[in-house]
Amino acid sequence: MEPAVLGGKLASSLVAPLVKKLFVTDGPGAGLVDRPVRLTRLVSFRGEQRTLGEKEVRGLAGRLVSDSLDSPGEPPFPRDEETAVADALAARLLALGDLDMDDVQAVRLGHGELARRLRCGAPAATTGLSSDARYFLDSATEWACLHILEFFTRRSTFVARTLVAQTRGQAELIARVDELITRVPRPDARDTDFERRYLRYVAEQHNRVTIYGIDLRDSPDVWPLEVAYLSLEATAEEDRTALPGEHAEPERTVRLPAEDALLTHDRGLLRGDAGSGKTTLVQWLAVTTSRDGARIPYVLPLRTLVRADTLPAPAAFLTAVGCPLAPPEGWAERVLGAGRGLVLVDGLDEIPAADRHRARDWLLALVRAFPGNHWLLTSRPTAVRPDWLAAEGFRELSLTPMRRADVTTFVRRWHAAARAPEYEADLLDALRTKRDLARLATNPLMCGLICALHRERRGYLPTGRKELYDAALTMLLARRDRERGMAAVELSEEAQLELLQRLAYALVLSGRTEMEAGTAEGIVERALPSVASAAGQGDASTVLRALLLRSGLLRQPAEGVLDFVHRTFQDYLGARYAVEEGHLDVIAGRAGDTQWEDVIRMAVAHARPGERAALLRRLLAQDTPRLTLLALACLEHATALDPAVRAEVEARAGALIPPASTEDAKALAEAGPLVLELLPGPEGLTDAEAHGVTVTASLLAEHEQDGALAVLRRFREHADLDVRRQLVGTWERFDARGYAVEVLDHLDRSGLHLTCRTSEQRAAISAMRPWRDLLFDGPHSAADIVGCTAEPGAVERLRIRNSSTLVRLDELSAFTALRRLSLVFCPSPLDLSVLPRTIEHLSVRRCAELTGLRDMGSLQSLDLTWQQISGSRLTDSLPPTAPLEALWLGRGTTGTTGLRGLSTWSTLTLLDVEVTASLDAGDWAELARLPRLAHLGLTGFRGDEPFFSQPVALPNVGNVLLHAASDAHVDLVCLASLFTDTNVILPKP
Repeated sequence: MEPAVLGGKLASSLVAPLVKKLFVTDGPGAGLVDRPVRLTRLVSFRGEQRTLGEKEVRGLAGRLVSDSLDSPGEPPFPRDEETAVADALAARLLALGDLDMDDVQAVRLGHGELARRLRCGAPAATTGLSSDARYFLDSATEWACLHILEFFTRRSTFVARTLVAQTRGQAELIARVDELITRVPRPDARDTDFERRYLRYVAEQHNRVTIYGIDLRDSPDVWPLEVAYLSLEATAEEDRTALPGEHAEPERTVRLPAEDALLTHDRGLLRGDAGSGKTTLVQWLAVTTSRDGARIPYVLPLRTLVRADTLPAPAAFLTAVGCPLAPPEGWAERVLGAGRGLVLVDGLDEIPAADRHRARDWLLALVRAFPGNHWLLTSRPTAVRPDWLAAEGFRELSLTPMRRADVTTFVRRWHAAARAPEYEADLLDALRTKRDLARLATNPLMCGLICALHRERRGYLPTGRKELYDAALTMLLARRDRERGMAAVELSEEAQLELLQRLAYALVLSGRTEMEAGTAEGIVERALPSVASAAGQGDASTVLRALLLRSGLLRQPAEGVLDFVHRTFQDYLGARYAVEEGHLDVIAGRAGDTQWEDVIRMAVAHARPGERAALLRRLLAQDTPRLTLLALACLEHATALDPAVRAEVEARAGALIPPASTEDAKALAEAGPLVLELLPGPEGLTDAEAHGVTVTASLLAEHEQDGALAVLRRFREHADLDVRRQLVGTWERFDARGYAVEVLDHLDRSGLHLTCRTSEQRAAISAMRPWRDLLFDGPHSAADIVGCTAEPGAVERLRIRNSSTLVRLDELSAFTALRRLSLVFCPSPLDLSVLPRTIEHLSVRRCAELTGLRDMGSLQSLDLTWQQISGSRLTDSLPPTAPLEALWLGRGTTGTTGLRGLSTWSTLTLLDVEVTASLDAGDWAELARLPRLAHLGLTGFRGDEPFFSQPVALPNVGNVLLHAASDAHVDLVCLASLFTDTNVILPKP
């Protein structure tokens, strides 16, 4: 708690009577003396006029403390410290009698300085008190001094004209503060109470999800999120700084649970296809964050926000999304200003392209105004270019398609929720044996539809995407009411489709996913005369209400607003209407807008053969790589097509193959598994092209594992390092043992490390020839790791990450040639003293308590970027005798030690330090004493830290690499002047 807030509990009604009793009452003639009246003569517990003793003063202090604890609101400190706080306050008040000053001098000091004198007069008063108790005691002392000075100014002997203005000021200040205390509850109490209610609301509001198809019969429409949520995986491209002597790895693909996207980065742009689970992930983050209380989540769907002329400021976040709770004034800014917010901005692709730059400017303005918060933006993959927010520090992640294990988990949960276990085994068998069906089950939406249709049709399933959507619409429109026994307006399936597809097409044309209810009613009204079966069922309002309540496709996310339950249905129905109305020119004309990609694919599926050919030729005529690949992707939906057109599309797409870069490879993979038949190589390809082919085949393994494996197998003898890294990195997309035998065991191992995440992969490692460099990600114990390596003595580098079962490090002594070890996110306490003495390079990040680090005297490099250590000097935890040449120190590392003791390692040539305000001139001096330091990295600096207060001579340092904080304003000229005879480098963001 802030001292000012604690002081707010001490209103004048409590303090004024105490102050009055502390001083003697004026007697006749008391003001006629010609010398100042010392405080020792004024206090009531000293001198001849004493009316109070120390016991009475302690009683008054105890009463004041007790009344403060009993006042409304949160207690300012734990109640079990009441007696100790009262004694401390009494000691400070008794110190008044020891001050060598008169009342005029006391007033001139001011209440703050007078309080400081009392604190100095009783220095032992705070011994043993908690931080909250000390804050309260300091605040109470200041408030008492304020009233003491007011008492002095009201004495009849205090008539100096020079103090008239001060008298009025003191009285006015006290009156205003008392009025504020009376009228306004304490801000922290109001904020705390509101946050408790708001977090409960968020957890309940977003802890529900529609599981498609389960809303049939007597099942509820929505299910608890924790029952339905399936943890999906995201990928990101990540840089890694090489340790001395290592080959640089400029970029690598990192795979992580999607819900961990913001664990190590506070800004993220998450891309995912329609139905991939982006919105569900946003809900999950909101619910879990609300329950643990670590941050305050704001769920901001852009489709709702852009309805207003301007995007909301923090104060309007809740009203913009229809939250019924009214926060205290300024609450949102206080939350974001303290860096406590989790801002989840959902659906960039669901707003018109023209609004996306406006949304970007709005988001970046918030990020810059409120640093320290966590920010996540979601979008379909092609809505904006790859580097759209990279310069602002946003980490880009992509949701990956569901794997076989994910699909199996989803199917089992779905059938358990739907109480239909009799269909589960048959569907799992069908997904394993029917390739076309398995290719469709790549995201939660499609899996839910497949499960629902399989139960609905007693085991019969369509094989194509269009047929799947057709069947799903029939299930939802024609049978939903009958299954649930609901009376409804009698609308046939065709009538419902006709009306729904007109609504969908209007949304597609507008580039939005939400529509005002009045607009929707107008569309239905204009359509009713041509839909005979619906015209006699009532007016437009009645029919629209029936569609909303009974179709299962429309919903009302807010009062007066309608949308489709999923964007996929909107695009599918919009394309159906466009084809029926002959609007192929409109569709082709919008091909340049990424929002129309799915509409175009579905239009090809709905169109007749001649219309398909015309539409595909229009796409090819624009002669752009994206539209050529879009035409190639459309072939999947073209059941009947002129062979010449099909050949032309494949030939034009073939000109884009092989892909020349990673981005080209990702775009090529969007065209689907048919690309696998067109991928060449490795003969005749450059290294970059060979890498592009392997990236494309890796991505397509999610849909066509056998075909992708056939392509990748051809590259297993390739010499290029990037190609070999790609082949290693895609292991988990395949059967562990089969891929190890077919690809991994044939690779040249130089420059490679193998990542193991599952027990199946551990078993496959034991069957391969030895790997020198291994990374184990997940709950692998030391015994597991040693047990899967047939020749432990061949392992030279080992990385262990995210292991909750890593407890005993002594078992790693089997790795007798181990030189490099990395431990990341291992929560159990670890004793490093039992590690092999062959280790020369150690990296420990975000692990629990470490012991034995001082005993590792063989280390040449040590990375503690994200690791906390204990002690007041670096030498208290780091090995003082180690010949360290490279050292990385983070904020947690130097939090208690600074750089004290750094000069112990005179062998250092490379040092990287995260800058904090606690670093000072003494730390600079430690740096200056390093005779061999050639490269210095300073991370996270803002430019205004005391660390940079004066020039520093680092005669041996050739380069200083400055990594500025995202919101820092850097003056390179000024910074360069701090480092004499040194090259200062500021990398571009």
